[in-house]
Amino acid sequence: MTELHAVIPAGGAGTRLWPLSRASRPKFLLDLTGSGRSLLQQTWDRLREVVPAENIHVVTGPAHAAAVQEQLPELTSIFVEPAPRDSMPAIGLAAAVIEERHPGAVIASFAADHVIADVDGFAAAVRQAEAVARTGLVTTIGIAPRSPSTAFGYIEGGAALGVEGAPDGRAVQRFVEKPDAATAQSYLDAGTFSWNAGMFVTRTDVLLDHLARLQPGLHAGLRSIAQAWDGDQRDAVLNQAWPTLTKIAIDHAVAEPVSLEGGIAVVPGTFDWDDVGDFAALHELGAASGSDVVWV
Repeated sequence: MTELHAVIPAGGAGTRLWPLSRASRPKFLLDLTGSGRSLLQQTWDRLREVVPAENIHVVTGPAHAAAVQEQLPELTSIFVEPAPRDSMPAIGLAAAVIEERHPGAVIASFAADHVIADVDGFAAAVRQAEAVARTGLVTTIGIAPRSPSTAFGYIEGGAALGVEGAPDGRAVQRFVEKPDAATAQSYLDAGTFSWNAGMFVTRTDVLLDHLARLQPGLHAGLRSIAQAWDGDQRDAVLNQAWPTLTKIAIDHAVAEPVSLEGGIAVVPGTFDWDDVGDFAALHELGAASGSDVVWV
C-alpha cells in the first residue's frame, strides 16, 4: 500500500476575527491558544503523528507562502495557488499532483486553523478513515456534537460498514446545512449525526474520477496542471488554467452529490475540536483550557 499523504489547505483571512486576523496575518499563522505554536504549526504537529514530514503538503496563496515556509521549516511540498478558488480546486490540485507521482495514494485533508488537543484520538480517527478510504469510499471524519450547535453543518451516519481496521466507519445518509435550533436539537437527540468539520480522506484516483463525472472542466484543468507540475512548463500551464477552474467547495463538488450515490462514509471523531471561527469561540476556548490566550 502507498503511504498516506496529508493536505493542509491554508487560505482565508478569518474575517470574523478582524482585526486580530486579517489578510496579511490570517488566523492560521497566529498563536491563538497561548501554546507558543500557530494554528498551522499545531496542525503540522498533529499530522506528524500519522504521516512523515515529506508526505505533508500545504496549499496556500502567494501572499502567505513565505510565512508558511518560515513557520514550517521541515515542509518540502508547498502548492501556491495563484488566486483562491475555494476548497475543491485547492485540494484537487494537491490530489492531482500526488496521483501523478503516486497513483492510487490516499490523501487526508485538514484545515490549517482548527484546534484539537486530543492528538491520540485524532490520529486514531485518521487511521480508521484511511482504512475506509482504501476501499474506494470518500471518507469524512465527523465530530461528535457537544451541543445542538447551529454554527455547523451536520452529517447523518447510517449502517456500519464492517471495514477491517475501522470499527466506527459508517455509510453517510446525507449532509445537511446549518440547521435552526430545534432541528439541531433533534440531530443531537438522534445520536446519529456528526458536525461536518470539512475533514476528508480519499484515494486520489477515486476523488479525481468523481470530479471527471461531476465537474469535468475542473477535472481537466487540474489534470493539465498536474501533468506539468514537475516540469519546466508548470508556471505557464498553472497561470493559464487556474483562472478557468470552477470556484466551488469540496462539499458541493463531491461530498453531497456522491453521498446520494452511496459513495461517502463517515468515521465519527470523539476528540475535542474547535474551528475558532469568531471571538466568542476564542473566548470559550480560553475558558475551557483554563489558560490565558496569547495573541501574537
